[in-house]
Amino acid sequence: MRKYRQEIEKYIDEHRDEMVADIIKLCSINSTRGEYVEGAPFGEGPKRALTMALSIAQKYGFDITNYDNYVGAIDLNNKEKGLDILAHLDVVPEGEGWSVTAPFEPKEIDGKIYGRGTSDDKGPAVAALFALRAVKDLNIPVKKNTRLVLGTDEECGSSCIKHYYTKEKEAPMTFSPDGEFPVVNIEKGQLQGEFSAALEDAGEKRLVSIEAGTKVNVVPPKAKAVIEGFGIEEVEAKAKEVTKETGIQFKYDLVPVFEITALGANAHASTPENGNNAITGLLELLCRLDFSPSKKIETIKKLYSLMPHGDTKGEAMGIAVEDERSGALTLAFSMLTLKNNIMHGFFDSRIPVSGDGDKILKTVREKFAGIDVEFLNDSVLAPHEVDENSTFVKTLLSIYEDYTGLKGECIAMGGGTYVHNIENGVAFGAVFPGTDTKMHGADEFVVIDELIASAKIFAQSIVELCN
Repeated sequence: MRKYRQEIEKYIDEHRDEMVADIIKLCSINSTRGEYVEGAPFGEGPKRALTMALSIAQKYGFDITNYDNYVGAIDLNNKEKGLDILAHLDVVPEGEGWSVTAPFEPKEIDGKIYGRGTSDDKGPAVAALFALRAVKDLNIPVKKNTRLVLGTDEECGSSCIKHYYTKEKEAPMTFSPDGEFPVVNIEKGQLQGEFSAALEDAGEKRLVSIEAGTKVNVVPPKAKAVIEGFGIEEVEAKAKEVTKETGIQFKYDLVPVFEITALGANAHASTPENGNNAITGLLELLCRLDFSPSKKIETIKKLYSLMPHGDTKGEAMGIAVEDERSGALTLAFSMLTLKNNIMHGFFDSRIPVSGDGDKILKTVREKFAGIDVEFLNDSVLAPHEVDENSTFVKTLLSIYEDYTGLKGECIAMGGGTYVHNIENGVAFGAVFPGTDTKMHGADEFVVIDELIASAKIFAQSIVELCN
């Protein structure tokens, strides 16, 4: 039996209801990034979530620091830096298709809490807070400080944590409960490609506009296009073929304009195979319609040939690569607009450790140049890896094994977390093997028993890593 385990388990179990209540409070706040206002760098929602989280920590007797409403910090003690735990309070947009509850009306049902942010990442953030609380309230002796750092812009570029590290140094060890158990020691590299083009139009049968996607790191569940010069029968006949082949559904509004809506299924862009991309489904249909010849239609068809429906590995783009340690490259066509003959779009690609980022960037640039579309990126985020044989990683794996009875091993992840640029940083939980929490999707949830287990694991990790 690990030292203090019985006390930790008893404490966390006794505080289950409080933990659930705090998660529900935080997840009731829509903390999607909004417009900058003075004192709220990412809008009022993220600021409200941070203010509430810090007030909860103060209520439990912790010292807190607010870094300009970018980041909040909660300290176990005032000793030298030992461990940082990095979590975030911002969320992706609510999306569509919720059936259990509304996105920001979290509910506890059958041992789960449903709501946007329950899994990513407010639930795990609260689990980490209760781990700190257990160590503090049980008076377990530690020689170093653990600091829980709560950011507010993880989903839109992590500028919050960059701001924090202009004020503070990294701790010797860092983990983020924003991934999966056992330990994520490899995060793939990333290319969030952006492109644009001015497209000439002509003829009676025209593509007027496209509006699709909400965020670069989300596989879009919905995509819309407005067309002119077509009858509904012609479009429906082609759409039925596409639905049969792709599973994408279509609906139509004929007044005041002919608008086609493609309906798929969203997913995190790092696992595009788990969704059904509405953009590529819509483009498949548009490419089958008999438009009048124009540069616009010609370019749309060429663009679609680079990222066709179902190609989630970048094969058509010529960038597919795979390795045993970190899996395959992934590619998600995530955003596209066409307005006033100006096309603007994004894709999200995650690159395994064996991928040559510069070579991939060069290939993509050449492919876009070949279809006369301007590619706007000039850099790639390199993969991140921490030695799986380090004492830090081995300690986390050992604690995980003891508390769960499951095998502790290092895994790779396509998703990026706050630790991507931190030298000795890994993702540690809070999603358990075999659980799909529908992160970034409709009906996102967290399993309460798994979050309770996470809090116990985090508390034990604090005790052992900070001694």
